[in-house]
Amino acid sequence: MSGTSQRELGKSNSPIEDSLEDTFNRTVDEGSQRLHRRWREILVTGFFGGTEVAMGVLAYLAVLNATGNQLMAGLAFSIGFLALLLGHSELFTEGFLVPVTTVAAKRASVAQLFKLWGGTLAANLVGGWVIMWLIMLGFPKLHAQTVESASHFATAPLSAETVALGLLGGMAITLMTRMQHGTDSVPGKIAAAVAGAFLLAGLQMFHSILDSLLIFGAIFTGEASFGYLDWLKWFGYTVVANVAGGLILVTLLRLLRSKERIEEEREEADAE
Repeated sequence: MSGTSQRELGKSNSPIEDSLEDTFNRTVDEGSQRLHRRWREILVTGFFGGTEVAMGVLAYLAVLNATGNQLMAGLAFSIGFLALLLGHSELFTEGFLVPVTTVAAKRASVAQLFKLWGGTLAANLVGGWVIMWLIMLGFPKLHAQTVESASHFATAPLSAETVALGLLGGMAITLMTRMQHGTDSVPGKIAAAVAGAFLLAGLQMFHSILDSLLIFGAIFTGEASFGYLDWLKWFGYTVVANVAGGLILVTLLRLLRSKERIEEEREEADAE
C-alpha cells in the first residue's frame, strides 16, 4: 500500500494508519514534555519512580514469602508499575520508546535524551535505595526472602543466559510502554502494567532498576554474601542489555514502521 493510497483511505491524511497516527502524536507530545524538563524536575520525578517501584518490590517479597509462588509475586509487583502509571513518575527503562521517537522526529536533541536517561537512572536508584532501607528496617521477617531473591541476580555471572534475560527485560518494559501509548483507555493501560510486571518479576527477567532494589535490600540485611561491588558488576552488563533490548527489539522496529511519518515530522521541525 503506497503512502498516497494510505492517505486516501485514512481519516487523518497521514502516511500511516489512523491508529498509528494517534499513537505517534501522543508519543511525540509526551516525549517533548519529558525531554524539555529541567534538572530538578527530572531528578524529583525519577526519585519518585524509584520509591514507587520499591513499594512494588515490597509487595513482591511479601507474596513470595507467604506463598513461594513466583508468578503470583510477579502479579503483586504490578503495584509498582501501577503507581508509576497513575502517579506520572519516571522509570529509566521506560525511556526507550517515547523519548527516542521524539528525538528521531527532531522535537528534542540527543543531549536532552542523555540528560533524561542519566538523571532518571541515578534518581531511580537513590529513591529505591532509601525505601528499601526502610523496608528492611520495618519488615525483618522478609530478610531471608530478600537475600534469596537478590542472590539470583547479584551472583549471576555474565553469560549468554544472563544477557538474554537482560535483553528480554528491556524488551518487556518497552513493550509495556508501547501498549500503554497505543490506547487512551485507562483500564487498557492498567492491563499493560500488570502484564509487564508479570513478565519482568514473575519470570525473573533481568531489570536494572527492579533487581537493583532487591540487591540493595539484601545488602541492608547484613546477611548477604555479596556487596555493592558485586551489584555494580551485575548492573553494568544488565543496563546495557536492557537498553539494547528496548531499543533494538521494540523501538527501532516501531520507528521503521512509522518511517514516513517521522520524516514528515522532521521536515516540519526543520521548517520552524
